[in-house]
Amino acid sequence: MMESSVNGKRLKLVKGDITALDVEAFVFYARPDLKLGTGFGGAIAQRGGGTIQEELDRAGGAETGGCVITGAGNLKAKYIIHAVGPKHHEADEEQKLRRTIQGALQAAKGKGIRQIAFPAMGVGFYGVSLPLCGKVMLDEISRHLQNGTTLDEVIICLLDNREMKPFSEYFGSIGKGKND
Repeated sequence: MMESSVNGKRLKLVKGDITALDVEAFVFYARPDLKLGTGFGGAIAQRGGGTIQEELDRAGGAETGGCVITGAGNLKAKYIIHAVGPKHHEADEEQKLRRTIQGALQAAKGKGIRQIAFPAMGVGFYGVSLPLCGKVMLDEISRHLQNGTTLDEVIICLLDNREMKPFSEYFGSIGKGKND
């Protein structure tokens, strides 16, 4: 685990399964049609129960950068922020990823959420590179924390050392940090 303070707010890098975290909310990198599908979405549907997809079906869909907040069903979290991001190296990938991170942070602010966890946004099926993801996420999250927010804590939950490496390289330049 790595931890830093940004404007009195906590920013952490942890390894684990984001769906198992005991947090107020976590972010899911959603499809534009908001179908949970397979992989991480399938885990959310299976562990969280059918009410999550039912809420998403009522919302309909979202554009890149858009977010929909649902309950988290049977998961430990209270909310899931379903954020639609860029896919497969499309044009303006970095700007679209920035807009997606900003959208998720603004959705949390709008709901008064104080603690949120992010996965490595878009690095799996959607093909966002880990170095780009790490840089953009840490830039946008630290900027958000510096500019006043309802958030007290942001956790970036990474699956393994492969994901941790590029994030930890950027992490040292943010706030006042300590490593465990």
